[in-house]
Amino acid sequence: MVPDRRCIYVDADACSFKDVVVEIANANRIAVTMVANYCHEIEPSEEVEMVRVDRDPEAVDLAITNRAAAGDIVVTQDYGLAALVLGKGARALSPRGRIFGEREIEALLEARQRAQKARRSGERLKGPPRLRPSDRERFRRALERLVKG
Repeated sequence: MVPDRRCIYVDADACSFKDVVVEIANANRIAVTMVANYCHEIEPSEEVEMVRVDRDPEAVDLAITNRAAAGDIVVTQDYGLAALVLGKGARALSPRGRIFGEREIEALLEARQRAQKARRSGERLKGPPRLRPSDRERFRRALERLVKG
């Protein structure tokens, strides 16, 4: 069987379910590339290409954007990165199992902009809730759906 030409790119600085990505990718013969900055410790693996980038806040996003192509899957919680790869024809998925779509990404970017503005003005905002076992299962189902379809 010929390996699938698609790749799953993981913003590895912010993904808690890397093992799920590798498991599903291996089962479907899809390559995995994890991109992280040098500050994050990630176990090397023969099954995964590791790309290390500098500490610049946009370095991971740029590395993934430059590599991703139509048909690829990108795992990220960054709405900006999701928007960029959607524009290239790739699919985007959050570590909580949310599949980003063209229709909703603009609203998500606007909400992010409002939150950044509020933080700059001194307002304290809550972060996302802690991950739960149900998030892991939601992520698994969403990734399997993207891989199959």
